Amino acid sequence: MEICEYCSIQLYMYVIIVNSQKGGSGKTTLSAHLAVEAERIGDGPVHIIDTDPQGSLARWHSIREAETPERSELPFDRLAEGLEVLKTRGVAYVIIDTAPVRSDEITDLLKLADLVLVPLKPSKQDAWSAATTVSTLKKEALNFMFVLNMVKPNARITAQTAAALSSHGQVSESFIGDRVAYITSIGEGLTAQEEEPGKLAAREITMLWSDIKDRLKAINSKS
Repeated sequence: MEICEYCSIQLYMYVIIVNSQKGGSGKTTLSAHLAVEAERIGDGPVHIIDTDPQGSLARWHSIREAETPERSELPFDRLAEGLEVLKTRGVAYVIIDTAPVRSDEITDLLKLADLVLVPLKPSKQDAWSAATTVSTLKKEALNFMFVLNMVKPNARITAQTAAALSSHGQVSESFIGDRVAYITSIGEGLTAQEEEPGKLAAREITMLWSDIKDRLKAINSKS
């Protein structure tokens, strides 16, 4: 589980699962943006997998003209086997979108992750809903990181939610704002960094992806 210190080549395939028990937390939008960002800066190859029956990530990918990231269709009960195949093909990152439900299947899925991202809106309700997710993650000793998503500018609740979550686990220092670019770009099979390169939304995703890689390096150094 090494990362080359002198080049961008990944020597290990990382599985990132985006999961939250609360609907409307922006899991699909985040998954798409992170996958594109990883490819954009040369961290690929990246594959995305949509395990949500609603299929929103798969739908986004189906209307996308760019060849990357690639999407793998794997049966839920054969995901572990499929991930091993992707590893032999030199895939660097796999980003998996999930449904907002609690079940034994989801728990088994989370065990496949090198890192679980838990996106939440900055609100007391979302912070409360995180308890179920955190309980599962800690019980299984899984690595995870909270991501505050759809953040309103200058809202006091953002800092309050971050503080509350930090007592349960690491919170990404990079927040994702409540920006129209995230929504409009997804509807066109794009992402904000493609539709509005260099603007705030694009910079937020770049910083978040950097935070994620730092977290993976820290996890890797302990293994």
